[in-house]
Amino acid sequence: MEIMGLLQAATAAASDPRGLAMIGAGIAAGGAVIGAGSGIGQIGGKAVEGMARQPEAAGTIQPAALILAALVEGAALFGVVIGFLIQNKITF
Repeated sequence: MEIMGLLQAATAAASDPRGLAMIGAGIAAGGAVIGAGSGIGQIGGKAVEGMARQPEAAGTIQPAALILAALVEGAALFGVVIGFLIQNKITF
């Protein structure tokens, strides 16, 4: 029964320009977080794989992976902030 309420709310939001802006802000923030999670997962997986293949290079792989993960996280934070700014620009 909860699904029907969500569908009705989404239908009402889609007919209102402010609702569409809210949906866009949610998609922007969610997409940024999903992309960052995927990117950090790839970085971590490949770093561990590289260290497993060549253990003597672990000292150079690990700091590089941490720096890359921080850069990806910074980009995701930027996307989330932009989504919230879009949401705050909407006046009711």
